[in-house]
Amino acid sequence: MVDAPPTDADRPWLKKYSPSVPPHVEIPNVLLPELIEASVRRWGSRRALVYYGAKWTYAQFWQASERLAAALAKEGVGPGDRVAIYLPNCPLYPIALFAVLRLGATVVQVSPLYIGQDLTRILQDSTPKALVTLEILYPNLTKVRGEYAVPAVFVGRLREFYPFPKSLFVNSVLRRSHMPTEFPTDPWVRSWHDAIRTPGTIPAWRGDPATSVAVLQYTGGTTGKPKGAMLTHRNLVANVIQSNTWNTTRRSGTDVIMAAIPFFHIYGLTVAVLMGLADGATIVIQTRPEIRELLKLISKYRPTEFPGVPALYNAFNQQPDLGRFEVHSIRYCLSGSAPLPLEVAKKFEALTGANLVEGYGLSETSPVTHVNPVEGERRAGSIGLPIPDTDQEVLDLETGTRVLGTGEVGELAVRGPQVMLGYYHQPEETDLVLKDGWFRTGDVARLDAEGYAYIVDRKKDMINVSGMKVYPREVEEVLFQHPGVADVAAIGVPDAEHGEVVKAFVVRKPGATVSAEELQAFVRERIAHFKAPRSVEFRDSLPRTGVQKVLRRVLRDEAIAAAAAAAAPPAPATAPAR
Repeated sequence: MVDAPPTDADRPWLKKYSPSVPPHVEIPNVLLPELIEASVRRWGSRRALVYYGAKWTYAQFWQASERLAAALAKEGVGPGDRVAIYLPNCPLYPIALFAVLRLGATVVQVSPLYIGQDLTRILQDSTPKALVTLEILYPNLTKVRGEYAVPAVFVGRLREFYPFPKSLFVNSVLRRSHMPTEFPTDPWVRSWHDAIRTPGTIPAWRGDPATSVAVLQYTGGTTGKPKGAMLTHRNLVANVIQSNTWNTTRRSGTDVIMAAIPFFHIYGLTVAVLMGLADGATIVIQTRPEIRELLKLISKYRPTEFPGVPALYNAFNQQPDLGRFEVHSIRYCLSGSAPLPLEVAKKFEALTGANLVEGYGLSETSPVTHVNPVEGERRAGSIGLPIPDTDQEVLDLETGTRVLGTGEVGELAVRGPQVMLGYYHQPEETDLVLKDGWFRTGDVARLDAEGYAYIVDRKKDMINVSGMKVYPREVEEVLFQHPGVADVAAIGVPDAEHGEVVKAFVVRKPGATVSAEELQAFVRERIAHFKAPRSVEFRDSLPRTGVQKVLRRVLRDEAIAAAAAAAAPPAPATAPAR
């Protein structure tokens, strides 16, 4: 973090290209619940959450969170403990989030897509004292209970969050889909429904925002082993203030945010939930970003902000009957998690009249570090400028010690109050990326003369599936468990819908007859479905270096070339020579 408040001279790009944004913002020395409680006092009767017709005011949402906190405290949850939130987007997510934080405990973000090994690894590493989930996800926990047993599991029923009579329809849909609808009866299960109807609250915990960990946000390493980025209360409060300051179109106490991106990802949590609640916005929650349902929600609730990912905006653009829906309420959209194609942004803005700007961030930075100006110049291919109180450098790739000049390509490093405390009980991994307050992103970048940053390449070998990170090693480890697999390499290949998807190259064991379909099903049974290979190519051997490392880049280049050749039109026939 910078030693003294910066001036315009320290960050000239802000004055020139985003003149409404100051280089420095005052970050209140408060905990996250204190930040949101100020909104509750100011906008208590305003709608905070909307979910398929069900509505919670700020006062109602906060009361539910206080009562769930009291119920968690009865189970022994207190300062320094960890509580896992294993939920899709729904009102229980923010309610549980602030219940945990009110106790001085740490939220462990767990993707609802995780099953089997994915789920076990997170639970074993974070050792939560309690967990909050839904009945539809609870069976996944029972399957891994032999690997890690959470002492208390608070379970909600999905239908409880829908208004009558939609709640009856939800149950019938679940039954037709062969999903659980009954409340589990295991002795360690607690009802969230009972918890928030039990009178009484407990005093809010008070601690140091700079050292108190609010969220463990898991991210993979080059080995695929999960690492919990420790995001403090100050990290998240700072990023909320920084990002809200950047959005010069916002209108406190009146905005409506379309929250379709997943809350279990730090991007969704900060940009779709925390920023809105801190500013008195109404959060319209969608469980998952299904495009037709999304258009209906936008048309009905008229959101002013719509954070998303490029694949979502592209799907929006491709709807042939977009004129049937009212989409012109949208003013501001922040795109993250993957590169935003210029054509997608231009078409979306033409259809809606909104400002769609590309940003950049990481789990370790709460997440936002860069955004293109909302009212200033947006540069094609750029992730934009550092947000207030954020510094950037590009370091040489060989030693990581030499700061490079304009246009030179190296590793992007950032510094600011949003940078994590470190990785949970992994000091060696922390030391690799945090040096003298600077976070080494692992992304290869260059800066232009005006301070705009451009990502040249992503973290080595990582696969980006609709904004969700997949590390080849974890896919390979599962495939290696199959008795018919002798060798394997996983890569990411371009995909129009998801940005990238996983492709596996497999060498069969002698005599094995395993098929691609069998291997794909094998992976889906063990880790999240989005990590499973969309295609499998069998080979006699894999290309390797002299020290026997698989040359993934060679495989990637070959796969891209093969896809291009397959998509190319056939050459015109030539008439035979006379």
